[in-house]
Amino acid sequence: MSVLRTKPIKDVMAQSQADGEDGGPGLKRRLGALDLTGFGIGIVIGTGIFTLTGIEAKNSAGPGVVISFAIAGVVALLAALCYAELASSVPAAGSAYTYAYATMGEIVAWIIGWDLLLEFALGAAVVARGWSGYLGELLGLPTTWFGEEGSIVNIGAIAIVLILGVVGIVGIRESSRVTNLLVLVKVAICVFIVVAGLFFVKAANLSPFIPPAEPASGGEGGLQQPVTQAIFGLDPSVFGLAGVLSAAAVVFFAYTGFEAVANLGEETRKPKRDLPLGLLGTLGISTVLYIAVSLVVVGMVKYTDIDEGAPIASAFNSVGAGWAAVLVSIAAVAGLTSVILVDLVAMGRIGFAIARDGLIPPSIAKIHPRWGTPYRISAIMTVGVALLAGFLPLSALADLVSIGALCAFVLVSLAVPILRRRRPDLERSFKVPFSPVLPIVSALACLYLMLNLSVETWIRFLIWMLLGAVIYFGYGYRKNRLARIEDGDPPVPAQRTAD
Repeated sequence: MSVLRTKPIKDVMAQSQADGEDGGPGLKRRLGALDLTGFGIGIVIGTGIFTLTGIEAKNSAGPGVVISFAIAGVVALLAALCYAELASSVPAAGSAYTYAYATMGEIVAWIIGWDLLLEFALGAAVVARGWSGYLGELLGLPTTWFGEEGSIVNIGAIAIVLILGVVGIVGIRESSRVTNLLVLVKVAICVFIVVAGLFFVKAANLSPFIPPAEPASGGEGGLQQPVTQAIFGLDPSVFGLAGVLSAAAVVFFAYTGFEAVANLGEETRKPKRDLPLGLLGTLGISTVLYIAVSLVVVGMVKYTDIDEGAPIASAFNSVGAGWAAVLVSIAAVAGLTSVILVDLVAMGRIGFAIARDGLIPPSIAKIHPRWGTPYRISAIMTVGVALLAGFLPLSALADLVSIGALCAFVLVSLAVPILRRRRPDLERSFKVPFSPVLPIVSALACLYLMLNLSVETWIRFLIWMLLGAVIYFGYGYRKNRLARIEDGDPPVPAQRTAD
């Protein structure tokens, strides 16, 4: 047996073409291009606008955070082009995990699948705690249950995860409707922020646009410094070009969720057409909104005076527009709600794909006969995220979401030229232009942003990967479908319908 064995494309396509609408074993195809774009914007527009703008402007980039968002958006767009080609060619649940299994081998697929579970689980938990804090501040709820300071159990975070977990399990169509409604609310508020905020922008607040570099404070050295500075022995610094690049690596967190769209390939009516539209539409709209909103925020308030906790609401308060701050808080609650929901839906589909291949027990990949969703794996992961969100302050782990996504994007970018070489006959309704040059540029750009994350983040990421290796070699290596076929045993099928 080889850890580099690949899953045959015909096997992937056979699984992805199963349609639960006919009563057979499969996810039900109920989504169109607008639904996919709604899911994408639902997860992308959220934490980046409502929190990271202020944190990175004040601590790393100044007004240059606008450039940071632009850089992160371009890198995400490059990766999205690669996702679009693979998703339209192999429209299967699991996205990057499935693409890696068909191109680079089983061990790489497991690494990327394990990596994506980390990304979406921590992303959902971190955002749930942020949601709880915004709701508590908006309604005057006790911080003991709806905040960070002095909180032992965050009841608000647990409650929202469990409620949205049920919505995601009951059906993809219901999830889509809830997400689309929330997306309309927060996109409207984002446009309002830009239009209203322009009246309060002062040119003085945008100068210098990239503040000169300065030594980092005492806590920014050692394990907190970017890997690039540690490798080359540079003195830890903030602002300047290095600060802009470091901020770009962190705010990349804001774009990471778009690959959730690729996870819905088996639930899309016309995946070869709609998946590329959903992916690229998500990135295009989100990047424009991020750049516009961040520009307005740093133009309204001097970057040194930005409130890290609620930068947009405080910016309107500082100019005497408290009524606008209330609207922003409402948009934040709506925005973060949709992020959590799409995170939970994506996690369920990734876990479903991994279990269907036998790398984890296939019995948990069962699909509900009425709802058409992988309800067992979704329920397990919802409970896990609720526990994380309720009991652990995860703000220090947010960078793990960025490094997990960037690692996945590196592998997806490399998968494009590999699959073209191995399967030139495969129908591709969308093709990345200038391949293999552009996919290689995408991989290198993602790797460079990874190296601008802290040493501490890399250590935590490697520990998670080591835990994944233990699970893979302890179970998945010998129990998965391909291993059983190599041994001459019939593979254990995933239990895809109800008893």
